[in-house]
Amino acid sequence: MTHTYQITGMTCGSCEAKVKSALLTVNNVTAVEVSKETKKAIISMDKHIALGDLQNALDNRYKISAFQHNETIEQTKTWVATYRPVLLIFIYIFSTTFFIEFTAENIDVSRWMRNFMAGFFLTFSFFKMLNLKGFKDSYLMYDIIARKFPTWGYIYAFTELLLGIAFLTNFNPIITNSVAFVVMSVSIIGVLQTVLNKKAIKCACLGDVFNLPMSTVTIIEDGLMMIMSLCMLILTLV
Repeated sequence: MTHTYQITGMTCGSCEAKVKSALLTVNNVTAVEVSKETKKAIISMDKHIALGDLQNALDNRYKISAFQHNETIEQTKTWVATYRPVLLIFIYIFSTTFFIEFTAENIDVSRWMRNFMAGFFLTFSFFKMLNLKGFKDSYLMYDIIARKFPTWGYIYAFTELLLGIAFLTNFNPIITNSVAFVVMSVSIIGVLQTVLNKKAIKCACLGDVFNLPMSTVTIIEDGLMMIMSLCMLILTLV
């Protein structure tokens, strides 16, 4: 894609060269044309780049702003395109489990959550199983246990598979929900550290199949599983 930006602060040919060189260093930028006369930069990129990332690459004397496009709309499009695999998986699992309850004689929230958890763990473990080593290598980049004990990456993938089977068969709800809560609680620690420190690390939630960046989406994903397992545990004990 190609966007045109307005750039202020350029006063000479040297400024043009500095701005062009700086913008070319930004990841996913493929070509740059800069003109001090028109005060514009035409930037070609593999995917949309946030305006803040372009500004960070420039000297403070130069200010860049969107000219012919809406940054909010473009960023939303990019976000949806990036996380489409995860969004589709959640939609499919939610829809399937919802219709199971909708067609039942009575709606049982606990049963819905159990089926949702089963679908979640089975689906996500499937993608990890496609390339266990690739998942393990990605996972140890941020997980607090895998960093010290790399084999945990393999164990975690099979733990998700077993949790999926346990939820599907309604195996001992107290044990199943307790294990799920502990596993997801530990997993979210590394995710939070990575996102809060703004580290650009690949998310391993779908194994090595998709190149998904670590973000708040991963926090929501792990947090949702934590909350649901805790809720089911409480309902079981009450």
